[in-house]
Amino acid sequence: MTKAAIFDMDGVLVDNTLWHIDAWKTFSERHSVNISDEQIINNLGNTNADYLNFLFGRTLSPYEIIAYGIEKEEIYRKLYSEHIKPLNGLMDLLDLLDREAFSIGLATSAPSINVDFTLDRLDIKNRFRTIVDVTSIKKGKPDPEIYLLAAQRLGVTTSKCIVFEDSIHGIQAAVSAGMHTIGVLTSQRKEKLGMADYLISDFREITAELLNRILRN
Repeated sequence: MTKAAIFDMDGVLVDNTLWHIDAWKTFSERHSVNISDEQIINNLGNTNADYLNFLFGRTLSPYEIIAYGIEKEEIYRKLYSEHIKPLNGLMDLLDLLDREAFSIGLATSAPSINVDFTLDRLDIKNRFRTIVDVTSIKKGKPDPEIYLLAAQRLGVTTSKCIVFEDSIHGIQAAVSAGMHTIGVLTSQRKEKLGMADYLISDFREITAELLNRILRN
């Protein structure tokens, strides 16, 4: 395959931003620190390490990052467990990508346990030829490392990759990697994702003609 579609997970495969906001707020209240909805949204796409260092205003130890990260993600999964569903049009899009001979990958800053939680609940893990999560990288978005690694694993040049992202940092990472981008408007206003090549509300707006037009540009 000579072209690829690479998906972020949170806010892309699933519209779960509100539950992550609630989880961070619950976590923050437990630890007597303050974070606003806007601050949470502006840091979407970051690793938990980046989030936690920002939240506590200092560089946490590796042990603290692991322990706090586990706690926060347990809160999130409990909140979202009964609500999880694919973003509108996802299943049809995955079928379309198969028909159009796209290699499909996942590149997410989420921990492995959340990746398994999401993909198993949606029953789509076998749709991805490669899955890159936070355990595979040293630098989080907006660094392009995660997308470069996904393209390398898929064996596709970056100029033939289309990335689906909902966060500012994610779009920046994909652009820095030299990839085409489609911004998914689940967590940000459209003016925030102005760097993207194209913006959509959900996957029902995607056609084969659109994908191939983006790759030609």
